[in-house]
Amino acid sequence: MNEPTRASVGFRSERGPILIALMLTTGLVAIDSTILATAVPSIVKDLGGFASFPWLFSVYLLAQAVSVPVYAKLSDTVGRKPIVLVGIGLFFLGSVLCGFAWSMPALIAFRAVQGLGAGAIQPMSMTIAGDIYTLAERAKTQGYLASVWAISSVVGPTLGGVFAQFLSWRWIFFVNVPLCILAAWMLIRSFHESIERKRHRIDYAGSILLTAGMTLLILAVLEGGQAWAWNSIWSIGSFALGGLLLVAFVLVERRAEEPVLPLWVFSRRLLVTTTLISLGVGAILIGLTSYVPTYLEATTGAAPLVAGLAVAALTLGWPIAASVSGRFYLRIGFRNTALLGTGIAIVGSITLAATSLHPSVLFVAVSCFIVGLGMGLIATPTLIAAQSSVAWNERGVVTGSNMFARSIGSAVGVAVFGAIANAVIGATGGGPHDPAAVQAASTSVFVAVAVAAVLTIVAGIAMPSTRVEDMQIHRAPAAAD
Repeated sequence: MNEPTRASVGFRSERGPILIALMLTTGLVAIDSTILATAVPSIVKDLGGFASFPWLFSVYLLAQAVSVPVYAKLSDTVGRKPIVLVGIGLFFLGSVLCGFAWSMPALIAFRAVQGLGAGAIQPMSMTIAGDIYTLAERAKTQGYLASVWAISSVVGPTLGGVFAQFLSWRWIFFVNVPLCILAAWMLIRSFHESIERKRHRIDYAGSILLTAGMTLLILAVLEGGQAWAWNSIWSIGSFALGGLLLVAFVLVERRAEEPVLPLWVFSRRLLVTTTLISLGVGAILIGLTSYVPTYLEATTGAAPLVAGLAVAALTLGWPIAASVSGRFYLRIGFRNTALLGTGIAIVGSITLAATSLHPSVLFVAVSCFIVGLGMGLIATPTLIAAQSSVAWNERGVVTGSNMFARSIGSAVGVAVFGAIANAVIGATGGGPHDPAAVQAASTSVFVAVAVAAVLTIVAGIAMPSTRVEDMQIHRAPAAAD
């Protein structure tokens, strides 16, 4: 299917301001995913509810993950601009409400509103970048967007600590208000698209079934072994009911005129393999970002900021590799670039596991940087390959599916790595504050991360060797200068 003509898309703006706005909106989500951690003690001291504070993270991740497919489909129907503005609006509302939260339950509920906004912002930023830049330009653009995460991994925790110590934890959320307004203003002013207006049949049944089913499954994965035992009625019931709802979703989608998640996404080899790769990326990312800081603090006595900077090396290597990945996939193809990146990630993760018996901040930072280089050569080329294989009116669904898979990979990774860590700590007879037990548990998790990287390369091998030249028919029309 050919790309819509320039007249039907109607870009009338320079791309620079649009990219800046996309980086700003991505920054909102990126900073908010890291800024809260350092302020948790202050929040609990003010609002109470220590036992419930993990939900501040879980509910945000959950709302973000389950809403992505719905936003993605709507963007292919009504356009990217309305959806990203809705996302910014929800994030703005959630931030204001969080800033005025009067109790822990209220703050958790308002974090869900923020998550619903984030669910639109991140995939839409990547989709818009895919729309307005050519195939050769997209790698550098995605590198810019990835660099936002690198900066946020350092700035986020620092800002969180500063606000909590010198002002109030509420400013963690209030700081989003002017940024949301600026990002929305820039997009309204600079990004213009003309969508063919026609009557659409919104797939309400499919949207509800998908959202409800995935909510139950992700909730079961996130809370299994934590809030409730894996063999409890809550866990079994969530998995069973979630699975039944997804079966019903598939039956509904087979008959839907405009399905929210078209089943053809699972029938194209390129899309299936890039989705599986994204699952692996999500698992690897969550494994390192969750356990590296704890490992360093327990085994080397490193300060939280130093430990955070060590894992930030991963998000530093990522944008560096992503920004130059275009040179690779234009010469050797998407598949070979992804295989190269996976090989590098395997080397980095094995190095991390092998050196974890001899704790060193330097070794950990170098290993994370190597893994980050691999991630940049995996995530960006595979996303661009998926985007470039479809037309404009399918690109939102494809990008959303890729981001959704990464979220699922992270959710499953949290559960699997957590189960491994708890089992090892239990076997050592130590506790979560015993450095030897933490070291053994972290080493086991790092080995599991290496296994995830090996499984990811299997998906890369199965990826079709599509030539870049074959995808030129799907490139986005250039924006006006």
